[in-house]
Amino acid sequence: MGMKNKKFLGQHWLKNRAILDEIADLAVGGEPEGSASVSSEKSALVVEIGPGLGTLTSSLLKRFNRVIAVEYDKNLAENLPKSFPGKNLEVINADILDCDFDDLPQPYSVAGNIPYYITSLIIEKLLKMKNRPERIALLIQKEVAERIVSSRETMLSLFVKNYADAELGPVVGRAEFTPPPKVDSQVIVLQPHEAVVKEEVFRLVRQGFSAPRKKLIHNLAGLKSKEELTPIFTKLGIDIDARPGDLHLSDWRKMYNEIFS
Repeated sequence: MGMKNKKFLGQHWLKNRAILDEIADLAVGGEPEGSASVSSEKSALVVEIGPGLGTLTSSLLKRFNRVIAVEYDKNLAENLPKSFPGKNLEVINADILDCDFDDLPQPYSVAGNIPYYITSLIIEKLLKMKNRPERIALLIQKEVAERIVSSRETMLSLFVKNYADAELGPVVGRAEFTPPPKVDSQVIVLQPHEAVVKEEVFRLVRQGFSAPRKKLIHNLAGLKSKEELTPIFTKLGIDIDARPGDLHLSDWRKMYNEIFS
């Protein structure tokens, strides 16, 4: 009897082997589609988020010496090791958001086809941990992936760009999944780096995005009056009618310094 998916967990299973191999290649850090670097030497460790039936796990085991798979669904977690006897696979039945990565040896990667509804929470956890992965390859909702790399900023895009370099991988159409979701997916690859701006700057960003469609100067009115803010905007070369999404990380840092100096 086949395993049934649980819609409330956001389970949509991808079975296209070429795409699964490409995600695994991107998690290694080599070029997609079987580059020499992927085939010549296995990487040390990857943490897989939500392995489900193990379709991506299979590709990861060919490219990594050790796979730690974190699966929330108890039945799937119990059955997964049976599909890979003798392989260096550790399956943990847990919520990824509750997992402690502190003791993992460096370098390690993270990969996964993750539930849409907790995408932001997972990315935030991975990028703010002390012991961060060297590389992250996640299959997420296409619209969210595009938003992260867009020059039109959001809270999520600013957060990601503060902690990582982000680039888009292949688009995966909804028909490639069982059952098909309502939207297309896309791989996003993140390479964590040191924070560009301090955490305090993000307090200002959150204030600025309190009403994302309103003019920024109105959203910041609780900090300084419009009369005080206007010369700051002019000095920084920011349009007085700018919306929060018009500002990049460097703009927010300068704005923070002007307001709180």
